Amino acid sequence: MKLTVIGGGGVRSMFLAKSIAMRSDELGIDELVFMDNNEKKLNIYGKMAKCVANKLCPTLDFSLTTNAVDAINNADYVITTIREGGDEMRVRDERIALSYGVLGQETTGAAGLSFAMRSVYALAEYCELIKKYAKPECKVFNFTNPAGVVSQTLRDMGYDFTYGICDAPSGMLYSFAKLYNAEENDISGEVYGLNHLSYFKSVTLGGRDITKELIENNEAYEKTDMRYFDKELLRDRGSILNEYLYYFYYREQAVENILKADKTRGEQICEINRKMTEELSKIDIENDFEKAFNVFEHWYGERENNYMASETGVKRANKWHFDIYQKDNGGYAGVALKYIEICNSDKTGSMILCTANNGAISGLKDNDVVEITCDVSKNGVVPHYFGEVDEQNLEIIRRVKIYERLASEAIRTKSIDKAIQALTLHPLVNSYSLAKKIINEYLELNKDYVKEWK
Repeated sequence: MKLTVIGGGGVRSMFLAKSIAMRSDELGIDELVFMDNNEKKLNIYGKMAKCVANKLCPTLDFSLTTNAVDAINNADYVITTIREGGDEMRVRDERIALSYGVLGQETTGAAGLSFAMRSVYALAEYCELIKKYAKPECKVFNFTNPAGVVSQTLRDMGYDFTYGICDAPSGMLYSFAKLYNAEENDISGEVYGLNHLSYFKSVTLGGRDITKELIENNEAYEKTDMRYFDKELLRDRGSILNEYLYYFYYREQAVENILKADKTRGEQICEINRKMTEELSKIDIENDFEKAFNVFEHWYGERENNYMASETGVKRANKWHFDIYQKDNGGYAGVALKYIEICNSDKTGSMILCTANNGAISGLKDNDVVEITCDVSKNGVVPHYFGEVDEQNLEIIRRVKIYERLASEAIRTKSIDKAIQALTLHPLVNSYSLAKKIINEYLELNKDYVKEWK
């Protein structure tokens, strides 16, 4: 089995390599290719990923390439995780929105549309190559943000073999398992909503519903990403919230905190990645991996320890550490690997994916891409049926879904008017005049990427 990663020169490449190599023998993955069009980063982070994979599974055929056709040729599965424009463009995306007092966060906020304007066209080119060169049944797991808009647009373009993946829901479930000193496979969740806007209707541990218990558990607000919410809010919603719902339920607080901070999250990451890449570029990765690893762990630890800290004023309690050999939940690679595991088993298993609604949530269209608990088998993906959900939750979901539909149409038809309509309806913008100003600036910012829009 061949697994290809498009965007294999990203700073998170080692995590992907670790997760895949740890399970490659079990899942029958004998060929792994990391492809990136940034040769410098591929020769740093890709090589570090290869060193990790070699330590964990020396028999795995692991290669690095800048040639997309070679990478995709005969692939069974592809993971896409690209950043068109690099970290610098993220900074500018977010600052433009913030200059109008609008949340700029790159997935949930207005900046996500700008990022999607750049990303979708590149991903569509890769999807065409996948149709031409990969195996006929090849599946694509997209981690490129904003996963909601990107997944919706790719599906609207006819790329039904693509699934959006995110490690936020699985990561939260993993943190709950740790809280109860349980195994990861002992816990499950019934999730519905959109990417970065989803609700755990229930969380089950060993067959027991622990949702209400978790909501009342003070320790959960210290040791998991429930830390971003007031207990009263979760009681009111009767569910556990995806961490990114902080931006909706604490909107003015998030914007105020970001504007008061020395740096936005994008600026933090841009600076950390630049310094880390500069240091690593001076090291012979293959012959002095330990030195490179120590540099990486220092800088990436800075990044993780400050996750959502500027926006919320809350830092994670445990210092970040990366152990190559310790089992973990696999992050977003773990989501893709879970899919492969289920399909290999000839059985049906459950997992959380971004896929077509197909009647699962009443009030949404069948072709709306939702983030939802699904039954997965060799025969395909079937979302769990939720029917009528809490009307307050549905109201936010529907509003953002209409934004995503319009954003998809804007990108596919290159329509400035549809882009303005999209941001006007976005609940974190909610203004035609602001939407028009922001879109005009995004079109100017992305003029090298966005051609022939009118």
